[in-house]
Amino acid sequence: MNNRLACAALVAALFSATSLSAETLPASWEVTKLVPGSAFHGVHGLAVDKAGRLFAGSVAGAALYEVAGSSAKVAIPAPVGMADDIAFAPDGTMAWTGFLAGDLYARKGDGPIKKLASGLPGINSLAFRKDGRLYATTVFLGDVLYEIDVEGVKPPRQIMEKMGGLNGFEFGPDDKLYGPLWFKGQVARVDVDKAELTVVADGFKVPAAVNFDSKGNLFVVDTALGQLVRVDPKSGAKTMVAQLKPSLDNLAIDDKDRIYVSNMADNGIQEVDPATGQARQIIIGRLALPGGIGVTSENGRDTIHVADVFAYRTVDGATGEVTERARMHAAGTTLEYPMSATAKGNDVVLSSWFTGTVQVIDGKTGATREMLHDFKAPHDAVVLADGSILVAELGTKSLVKVSGEHGKDRVTLIGDLEGPVGLVGGPGGEVYVTEAFAGAVSRIDTKGEKTVVAKDLKMPEGIARTGDGQLIVAEVGAQRLIEIAPDSGKVTEIAANLPIGLTGAPGGLPTHIPTGVAVGATGVIYVSSDIENAIYKVVKK
Repeated sequence: MNNRLACAALVAALFSATSLSAETLPASWEVTKLVPGSAFHGVHGLAVDKAGRLFAGSVAGAALYEVAGSSAKVAIPAPVGMADDIAFAPDGTMAWTGFLAGDLYARKGDGPIKKLASGLPGINSLAFRKDGRLYATTVFLGDVLYEIDVEGVKPPRQIMEKMGGLNGFEFGPDDKLYGPLWFKGQVARVDVDKAELTVVADGFKVPAAVNFDSKGNLFVVDTALGQLVRVDPKSGAKTMVAQLKPSLDNLAIDDKDRIYVSNMADNGIQEVDPATGQARQIIIGRLALPGGIGVTSENGRDTIHVADVFAYRTVDGATGEVTERARMHAAGTTLEYPMSATAKGNDVVLSSWFTGTVQVIDGKTGATREMLHDFKAPHDAVVLADGSILVAELGTKSLVKVSGEHGKDRVTLIGDLEGPVGLVGGPGGEVYVTEAFAGAVSRIDTKGEKTVVAKDLKMPEGIARTGDGQLIVAEVGAQRLIEIAPDSGKVTEIAANLPIGLTGAPGGLPTHIPTGVAVGATGVIYVSSDIENAIYKVVKK
């Protein structure tokens, strides 16, 4: 996973609350899966062991997977399994990096898991030398190359710093370390004994990882261009092997020189034949990791706008057909790990607590109207009647009203909110906000006055309004969907046992990937599942 920002270190305490005793509706709602789920939650590091087994890591999913055929099973579960990169030692020991937590783990066979290093936020890539020594870098939250004690006794030894983002790397036949410099568009060779760096090849857009085959050929993935490139490590000459899609993250090569490439936005892995450039999709998801959702309706047909973390996608509410509108890291694309989405009229608003951004998109053309930065963990945003934007800023416990040219004017409408996550507008200019940590849903009027509508909920996140003014809320801590009457506060359960509430990644927020809820023109309810990477449809019978 790349381009992660320091906002990921923002951590809030999770409030526990007693579950509200809610009235359950008669069996009058039908829950169906509109978009099927998939493995992983964004797929990153890849590695092949001596037995030929392929392993893949996920940061947001905080798990490490074994891939067999077209399926994947969890090999090391969350949270310890968070793996941005994976490497195997000569003796078969597997090591992996927990990017957000700053931990590096190792395990030999089915033995105990050992923590080799900690306190290294942004720990990203790692590789073993032929003699079994282990090296790792921090990227995005740091830019340092370390030697790691394989016994986990001595602290990491710093070798170099400020290389330019030394990402997915590997030792070559000459015992030198080869890796991409993410921020410089180059591939470099590092003599780790002398702490000397030499540029081998340049002219890449965003090189993400390299690997050697058995013949000494060096292969590079360019995440922005979606290319697999072969590089002559002596001359630096480049040959494009395969044109794939952007958002590539890592690669691994097995003992038969088969190349496996991971793609974050596809939530998938491809096998590439280096001789022909032909790619075979091993595993893929229709969605990568859906968070917040919004709905626009035209002629009675719903379009669901999905903040898919590694992409912005739309879903046809009738057929479930998924259309990609933009993906992370694609050259010329403006997108920053969208985690929440609202939609009204022709405005689609994406926000990301991870990058501190709010993005306003033209729902018809897909063009970005505004990309606003420097928010503190924004969890949702809505466009108000006067054209200003109201942002639920969890990092400051506030609702912030944004206006002026490029959002330069920012005024706090109300503060002291306990975990503001979901936002939806009311008919009179008021808004309703879910306070996840307080277990409440509150009404905020145009003057910033707050009235608690419902309380004693467990982690309410996504919120939407029906045509008759009822509030629909994803009560994530109870894994259910509820209806709240805004005047009386009466809570009614609509659907239970929903696959929502993905375990948060260490170093992130308790809200993790916010669960989205939206209501279509005819009253159909849509809910995103972060656990399954699916979209559910809830319809009154």
